[in-house]
Amino acid sequence: MGYYVKVASQVNIYVEDVNPKSTKTILFVHGWPASHKLFEYQFNVLPAMGYRCIGIDLRGFGKSDKPWEGYSYDRLADDIRQIVKALRLQNFTLAGHSVGGAIVIRYMARHNGYGVSKLALFGAAAPSFIKRPGFPFGLEAKDIHALMLQIYNDRPKMLADFTNMFFHQALTKPFSDWFFQLGLEAAGHSTAGLLASLRDETLFSDIKKIQAPTLILHGKHDQVCLPPLASVLRQGMVNSKLVWFEHSGHGLFWEEQKKFTHELASFIG
Repeated sequence: MGYYVKVASQVNIYVEDVNPKSTKTILFVHGWPASHKLFEYQFNVLPAMGYRCIGIDLRGFGKSDKPWEGYSYDRLADDIRQIVKALRLQNFTLAGHSVGGAIVIRYMARHNGYGVSKLALFGAAAPSFIKRPGFPFGLEAKDIHALMLQIYNDRPKMLADFTNMFFHQALTKPFSDWFFQLGLEAAGHSTAGLLASLRDETLFSDIKKIQAPTLILHGKHDQVCLPPLASVLRQGMVNSKLVWFEHSGHGLFWEEQKKFTHELASFIG
């Protein structure tokens, strides 16, 4: 079922809640620039395995409200805290893909992992999405600048190019069109705002604060969040496990669906 949760004045977040009677809850946070629909192929099977799957659309994306402001990691982590409070979630698994991975890491550090028993990161944009002094991994800042220009001048072209970059395996035309439409559902200013946070924010201090068992899943061919990021996360998070996906890019939850579901379910138990 779908409903809205008010997280701030005049900001309502869309929530998709499948199998709400289950006590084994996974809260999924999607990546840029998509929506909760990114996890369609998990929501098809995990509820039948006894899990409650909750997907949210970050502010500015999918079916959620699209305010002008509020795309910092702090604000987005606070939105999640409001959802956790409204749904009275306890002892749940918090899962994030790409920038969603960055946001759930910020949630864990900023809100002391409130309610979370386990953390799962999929192709996470952490601890830094771009290269910085002393951090030679990630994309170049100029790559983000080029994306930003495209958002303001030809967002559909940017989304089409990003679709091709996102996956390692070949896509059918209908699937490519579907994925492209997920990005179009976002507001242009939201797409730019969250990309600016990806460029500007870091999580080096955040990852040191996380004690919860953490599963890191990452595609060996990821061109968006480059594979070295996963290795850095594994080294920096004391209670973490890294599993590589040999045949995946950034879309590992679709490219290796069975392995993805198996690893996540085995980790949660």
